[in-house]
Amino acid sequence: MTEISGRVAVVTGSGSGIGRGLALELAAQGAAVGVADIIPENAEAVAQGIRERGGRAVAVHCDVIDRASVKAAKAAVEVALGPVSLVFANAGATSFERVVDMSEDDIDWIVHANFMGVMNCLIAFYPDMAARGDGHFFATASTAGLMPSWVPYHVPYSGAKLGVIGLMLNLVTEAAEAGIGVTVLCPGGVVSGMKANNARYRPTRFGGPGEGEVKIPDGFFQHAQLHFRPADEVAKMCLRAVRENRPMVVTDAGMRQTFHDTYVKLVDEAFDFTDRFEDDLQAGRV
Repeated sequence: MTEISGRVAVVTGSGSGIGRGLALELAAQGAAVGVADIIPENAEAVAQGIRERGGRAVAVHCDVIDRASVKAAKAAVEVALGPVSLVFANAGATSFERVVDMSEDDIDWIVHANFMGVMNCLIAFYPDMAARGDGHFFATASTAGLMPSWVPYHVPYSGAKLGVIGLMLNLVTEAAEAGIGVTVLCPGGVVSGMKANNARYRPTRFGGPGEGEVKIPDGFFQHAQLHFRPADEVAKMCLRAVRENRPMVVTDAGMRQTFHDTYVKLVDEAFDFTDRFEDDLQAGRV
């Protein structure tokens, strides 16, 4: 069991959406919270809300793509609140475009924000946690990583989020040796505001912040059959998983059959293909 109360937590991307929900719920459960976001005013608004409710919180600027920025955010939180033992690497960015319609900056931004953002948090926070033998490392992936073929026009995003799942599930063993818990979140539909605000999070070196909503392909949501869960519910679910040291969280149990149909079936058929090849090889039919 991982206790929440009395600990210091950092949540990246916590100025809005799932991150905001996590920051507020962590504070409600007794944690002091470093509210980290690439948009400082969003982070300050969330931190101020926590303080007004009697909690402890500090807002810090954090661009998770920039390793130095992550390390600076860590230092600022620890000066204000103490050693961090709960890390929620949640920040990310999205897109729904064909690869041929994306620039190199578009692709680099999505891959770096979603995969390297988690890796940079791991590099910054995990060694101290492991040295103390205490804490929990949490990262937000996506159902689009768990089932890469499920969401169309999502190539760099799905690839990055699948990478996060692999990173986190591989981390489980060595983290357990160090006394650290590990959880990866694979959300489906969440009421988060990302669709409207996504472009504002883009760093200058990848083309800079923009305006306008993420372009969603016609008919996508009907095809995907998403059930949108409120961010505060997702946060409660995530913290229960952290307390129970569960390695993975999904937000929509209705996606179970889709997972079996689009991923388990696919992998089973690949093994079947290899079995047939081995049979033909032994029989001299290759």
